[in-house]
Amino acid sequence: MDDASYPDAHAPLAASVCLSLVEHLAEQRIGEAMARGDFDQLPGAGKPLRLEDDGLVPEELRAAYRLLRNAGFLPPDVLVVREIREAEDLLRALDAPSERLHALQRLAVLRARLGERRSRALEALGYRDSLHRSLAK
Repeated sequence: MDDASYPDAHAPLAASVCLSLVEHLAEQRIGEAMARGDFDQLPGAGKPLRLEDDGLVPEELRAAYRLLRNAGFLPPDVLVVREIREAEDLLRALDAPSERLHALQRLAVLRARLGERRSRALEALGYRDSLHRSLAK
């Protein structure tokens, strides 16, 4: 059987590469903005972040999210990011080519899953189009 019979065989890897390119571009733009001093005069500069801020959570869900957070439950995205970090650590420790290949495939799937979740979230919030426009500048 060849890859042509499985059109989605490379989808996780392609999604991972696209996500990596977007992440790289975003990091580059952030670095440029920092160099220009665009973030120097932001409100709260130099003060600790309020990590419990739930301003992006819809008002009707905030109490439920707070309850879950206080009970120790993590959002699915946080769990996937944790799995990605663990897979990256494992990959660094592996020497056998077959084990590395399996770890790379798992990492690609996890990154694709995270990218898809974030893409759906951005789309739901209406940010996806504006994000694409701003990255294209």
